[in-house]
Amino acid sequence: MGTHYEASLQRDIDRIRAKVATMSQLAEGSLEACLRSLVEGNRQLAYSVILRDRRIDELEKEIDRLCLEFIVRQQPVALHLRFAYVTIKINQELERIGDYAESIARQILKVSKLQATPPLDRYREIAGLSIPMLRKSVKAYLEEDAPLAREAMAVEEEVDGLKSRINRELFELCQAGKIPLEALTPLMTIARRFERASDQAKNICEETLYMVTGEYQKHPGGDVWRMVFLDDHNSCESQLAEAAANSLGQEKFVFASAGVTPRPMEPELVAFLRQKGIDLSHATPRSLDKVPNLEFAQIIVTLSSDARKALPVGTRAVCLDWSAESPCREGVAPQLRAEALEQAYRSLREQVNDVIQGVLSDQVKEV
Repeated sequence: MGTHYEASLQRDIDRIRAKVATMSQLAEGSLEACLRSLVEGNRQLAYSVILRDRRIDELEKEIDRLCLEFIVRQQPVALHLRFAYVTIKINQELERIGDYAESIARQILKVSKLQATPPLDRYREIAGLSIPMLRKSVKAYLEEDAPLAREAMAVEEEVDGLKSRINRELFELCQAGKIPLEALTPLMTIARRFERASDQAKNICEETLYMVTGEYQKHPGGDVWRMVFLDDHNSCESQLAEAAANSLGQEKFVFASAGVTPRPMEPELVAFLRQKGIDLSHATPRSLDKVPNLEFAQIIVTLSSDARKALPVGTRAVCLDWSAESPCREGVAPQLRAEALEQAYRSLREQVNDVIQGVLSDQVKEV
């Protein structure tokens, strides 16, 4: 009886792993095709990636079904139960990578219509990091190889840094008139999507480590409250709100900020916060999808109407609307900017403190 059960269990596991391997090959192949399409100017490859995403989506559904059937039929425990749970999570990560590849392909089609010569060596470099990272992360999962998972995870920071360098170079090329302004956003999106693929690969590594070791790697400090401030550009109000929140010194709260379409930091804001001992001279405005652990944020504060519209669909966070006129808006005389920033800073600090006290007063003490 035991031997029959073990054989049946292993058959199911092998079947699921084979499907995950196929899905990862499709996702990896899509990223590789995107790079070739960009480098060669091959529109047909871009279209093939867009069409291939449907196959990846269908595989995601099939793998989910197999995992659920595995849980019901085999009633797994310990490692085998973690295998099923982790596979469902990794399945989602691979599907997202397929979505990123499709997005890259669509951006390539936009760029192909413009007279633009992007820094192709940089794109080769970022793809040359993120694609092998994905390959290693899936191999670590398939072979239950914890050291390989840790090795692959280490690449993610390098990819993130390279993406930032690409963005800087693109701005410089645009300012020098070497690429048209219309090509800037698509080219930046391509780099960002390759970087996001490496984020998903890192997630796969973390899930693999949990499967193999039983120790959950992600999101330490579950008793921490995460609060995100969202505005139009992450160049003024949201940065001001994050600084005001951090000044309250609440250890149980983590604050972050983002913008719908990030722009360079407002110089007046940098100068204002420097007077308060806060140095933002090297800070990089970011979009909402770059906020660490966004899916675990309990509170999202929007500071403009456009920010409200950009909230993630289905978010579980409590959403608060603090829309107000930006102290950095056009029309405010330079000599009045400092006063407007001070008033906004104090107002935001007071509102954040009210939220914090409301959270703390609602905590139920364990007996």
